[in-house]
Amino acid sequence: MLAEINALIVYAIAFIALAVASYTDLKTREVPDWLNYGLISVGLGLNLLFSAIFWKWNFIVNSVIGLIIFFIIAYLMFQFGQWGGGDSKMLMGLGALIGIDFFSGKIPFMANFFVNALFAGAVYGLIWSVSLAVKNKNKFAGEFKKTLKDEKIIAAKKWILILLFILILLIVFINEYSTKIILMSLALIIALTFYVWVFVKSVEKACMLKLVHPNVLTEGDWIAKEIKVKGKYIAGPKDLGIEKKQINQLIKLYEQKKIKKVLMKIGIPFVPSFFIGFIITLIYGNLVFLLLL
Repeated sequence: MLAEINALIVYAIAFIALAVASYTDLKTREVPDWLNYGLISVGLGLNLLFSAIFWKWNFIVNSVIGLIIFFIIAYLMFQFGQWGGGDSKMLMGLGALIGIDFFSGKIPFMANFFVNALFAGAVYGLIWSVSLAVKNKNKFAGEFKKTLKDEKIIAAKKWILILLFILILLIVFINEYSTKIILMSLALIIALTFYVWVFVKSVEKACMLKLVHPNVLTEGDWIAKEIKVKGKYIAGPKDLGIEKKQINQLIKLYEQKKIKKVLMKIGIPFVPSFFIGFIITLIYGNLVFLLLL
């Protein structure tokens, strides 16, 4: 009974935090630091309180383990440019709040949540990209054609065609039905992956880049094109999110008429996919396992 009450409290807090974060992410493209750091603090504090009340150290130990593991995951995803700072800190907060218990004999809730969030994020991101392409269909169509004519894309396409040709030959000459199905599925996945990748790159270039004045930039925004003044580097894509001091420097340079507008990448608000993944986990558990079974 006590375990159910603890879980209810933790999941209710996580649900509210994700709902608020999703709303702010969709509305402002930001998740406020007070929410993320507050979730980390509440997660550690609440589990410490549970440990003190029930005289069981596993609550705070699981909380710290969850925070550390999802700090590492979030850091890697941030460094690879998959998530923004707000997304990463939200994941850390959930890790601290829900925790990871390696000794329960069950797959941890956060492991199922992470798989579901990635699955939901892929579908969500694709739907968002399609909506952007439809909304900006003329710009997207031109960019898609241009991308297909890129030398690197043409070279990649040639290698993929060779690989598909080999797979087709194997399908023709192999008699085992199950192997044919596997090879056909593999060929379809390879072809679809290539065109989805070209589609996403085209959407990014046509619909997710915007010229803005430096004074509208906020900390963590992505600069799409390197900015140099008299050979000195100011900001660029390698920064993985612009810092406050860089924004102030850009505003000063703009006022001095040394730079004009800044090319900024508008990311997809990703926290809603965490919210969707969380709801899926509460209702179904691991959705990928469910689909495979």
